Amino acid sequence: MKGSLLELKNVSKSFPGVKALDGVSFDLKAGEVHALLGENGAGKSTLMKIISGIHKRDEGSYKIGGKEILDINPKIAQSLGIAIIHQELNMCQDLTVAENMFLGREETKFGLLAQKHLNEKAKAVLEQLKIDIDPEMVIRKLSVSKQQMVEIAKALSTNARILIMDEPTSALTEKECKELFRIINELKQNGCAIVYISHRLEELEEITDRVSIFRDGQYIITKPFKETNLDEIISYMVGREITEKFPKITTKKGEKILEVKNLSSGLVKDASFDLFAGEIIGFSGLMGAGRTELVKALFGAERIESGEVILYGERIKISSPKDAISHGIVLGPEDRKSEGLCTKLSIRENIGLANLDQISNKWGLIDKEKEKTLTEKAIKDLKIKTPSIDQDAKNLSGGNQQKVVVGKWMVRDAKVVIFDEPTRGIDVAAKVEIYNIMNQLKEQGVGVIFVSSEMPEVIGMSDRILVMCNGKITGDLKANQTTQDEILHYATRYSN
Repeated sequence: MKGSLLELKNVSKSFPGVKALDGVSFDLKAGEVHALLGENGAGKSTLMKIISGIHKRDEGSYKIGGKEILDINPKIAQSLGIAIIHQELNMCQDLTVAENMFLGREETKFGLLAQKHLNEKAKAVLEQLKIDIDPEMVIRKLSVSKQQMVEIAKALSTNARILIMDEPTSALTEKECKELFRIINELKQNGCAIVYISHRLEELEEITDRVSIFRDGQYIITKPFKETNLDEIISYMVGREITEKFPKITTKKGEKILEVKNLSSGLVKDASFDLFAGEIIGFSGLMGAGRTELVKALFGAERIESGEVILYGERIKISSPKDAISHGIVLGPEDRKSEGLCTKLSIRENIGLANLDQISNKWGLIDKEKEKTLTEKAIKDLKIKTPSIDQDAKNLSGGNQQKVVVGKWMVRDAKVVIFDEPTRGIDVAAKVEIYNIMNQLKEQGVGVIFVSSEMPEVIGMSDRILVMCNGKITGDLKANQTTQDEILHYATRYSN
């Protein structure tokens, strides 16, 4: 690798109430993958937004190819060969794949969009990357993982020489991850420089040349990846040693809380299982197996077509989330931003919104002191990093947003708490905090349902594992007696 293609020195950036970056430095060489790591709130995404012109730096120097960049915006960044793939997908759902890929760079003929030519260009890029997606397909009809691949193709269609990937594998299957790594290695060989942000530390070994670590907005260290290891990386990230990755506890199984009999809902067919007090059930399976659809049905967010839901021996009817919440069944959804949070509202308002029955007086008016007390308790118990309870949820890091999603239900007397991909896109220390919340609920005799695409996580934190395939529950396994291979076996049993 030659000299630095990109170089930032002593960069600082502040937002109201928080200093996101404090004199950090970072450099990137042509033909390398440079992993940028740190806990949520460490400043990684802020630095990437400065590089791509979304945010303006308050202080510090910025050079590309040795040339000082005084002013930058997204358009200038693109002209300099910089492309970014954001963690949160930002696609125009009613446009086609091709239209999304060349949005803002469309070609016209006689004042009309040259649709055929656009489709041909998109097809050429997709084929070059060996991505099997129809360029004429409307985006909303694609799975999240396919949309992620389109985002990657879109970035590469700009002929970027600096590519920023922020959690690119968070929504990808294992097979799609391998395909992404193949693309990355080809880009490296062609001289493309890649900044890679990920909380899946195990995947770094396949692609990473160097690693830089930030903590609390400050630069900590840069090392060649082959000269470090995951334990050392984690220690630099959190400032302490994490002794246990999955802090599982053992409790005595209590009475049966929930019984689901032959539940069908859309993709889900004849699902039956029991959940006991003080038990964590992990749901595993490949993407599209029906796990999310099942837990949404239990929460009333998907229509239950047939079957029974029995709570403490009594059959209950769940037609809406309001019904589920009234029975003490709550859900932390997979898509925290669109389904779990009102991002334009504050932490206080988000937690209060889910608990209006607890914070309203007899005249229906919100008791601000009760609302404040609930919010401060959630912030303290979950260690939510925020300058104040009135911080907008959109300004929180991904991990802290997830904690708010969980926090709004922790203050209720829930009987069944459902977590759908609760650790997706959050750092290792925040993951442990989520696991400890699950343990806390378990100790309190709450029944916990836990959906995850990470098999080590499911095995590490569950008491029992239910495996789904093609909308059906195909395996019921004891977590301490199973393996990833056995789970995968049941996850690929395509029974009719």
